[in-house]
Amino acid sequence: MATWRRDGRLTGSQRLLCAGLAGAFSLSVTAPLELATVLAQVGMVRGHTQGLWAAGRQVWLTEGPRALWKGNGVACLRLFPCSMVQLTAYRKFVVLFMDDLGHISQWSSIVAGSLAGMVSMIVTYPTDLIKTRLIVQNMLDPSYRGLIHAFSTIYHQEGFLALYRGVSLSVLGAVPFSAGSLLVYMNLEKIWNGPRDRFSHLQNFANGCMAAAVSQTLSFPFDTVKRKMQAQSPYLPYCGGVDVHFTGAVDCFRQIVKTHGALGLWSGLTANLLKGWTKV
Repeated sequence: MATWRRDGRLTGSQRLLCAGLAGAFSLSVTAPLELATVLAQVGMVRGHTQGLWAAGRQVWLTEGPRALWKGNGVACLRLFPCSMVQLTAYRKFVVLFMDDLGHISQWSSIVAGSLAGMVSMIVTYPTDLIKTRLIVQNMLDPSYRGLIHAFSTIYHQEGFLALYRGVSLSVLGAVPFSAGSLLVYMNLEKIWNGPRDRFSHLQNFANGCMAAAVSQTLSFPFDTVKRKMQAQSPYLPYCGGVDVHFTGAVDCFRQIVKTHGALGLWSGLTANLLKGWTKV
């Protein structure tokens, strides 16, 4: 059991600022891996060059090295409202799951964190969609000039609901993601044959890597379909660069498996895992 205590050394604004700056640095360092993941998921890297570095190399050669950080500005700007909403929601859920003595179990803490993450994801989802659109566009001939222009253009051309295209996949993907994390943390004592309070720093790092690998692998097919739905638009060149034609989420799953096989749902997983492990 754990007890919820507020850290009095920093104000709420200072904690939020520190978390935002740390997150922005982490996102900027791993941005090329994020780009490789998204382009592989959407299907813009095909043929014999397909692989971990193929997307980055293709973008570097055609658009220049700066293009490896496409969409990173939006991702960094998204951190502050996302962190604020998530922190607020997490506190509410912690109080909801807390017992009369102010204690909360590790399971309940993980569930509270998952629910808070889901709330913040839904609230800030349009910025995630815009980030995907900025990544898949060609910087030399852009359809969107930035966050505000992309938001306005998508809203006027495709309607407000287009900004939430694929959001249901994020919600559904949160279930196997949380289940994978719980599966790992429930079995840590068996894996290491010892109590959790005696884990070394190396063991805790390995635990984070294992949890990230299992949870991301289980939820990745939902993320792949979400990215294709975010990128697809009749107003973009080559319909956003998606490699399959579909009419909805279920049809997208079907077309991916039909065209690329079941493993096509995990295209880009390696880059995504590397990105996740650098943040553990």
